[in-house]
Amino acid sequence: MHGTITLAAEVTNISRHGFWMRLGDEELLLSYEQFPWFKQATVAQITHVERPTPDHLYWPSLDIDLSVSAIRRPQDFPLMSRS
Repeated sequence: MHGTITLAAEVTNISRHGFWMRLGDEELLLSYEQFPWFKQATVAQITHVERPTPDHLYWPSLDIDLSVSAIRRPQDFPLMSRS
């Protein structure tokens, strides 16, 4: 019998500097400096995250879409956080 593939994304820690996401065996930091849209978000808004595909995260209550690639290498996406 084959199992169901799940693409779980879990927020494991929130601090004044950012928050940590667990994606499978990987844990990534989303700093508020690099991802300023989350700085004023509530804990409930940050932790309500969906992972529709392996490289796509979505926060429905904040209407924020991010690629996992942008989180891993924010320096490769210099225009992403400009206001």
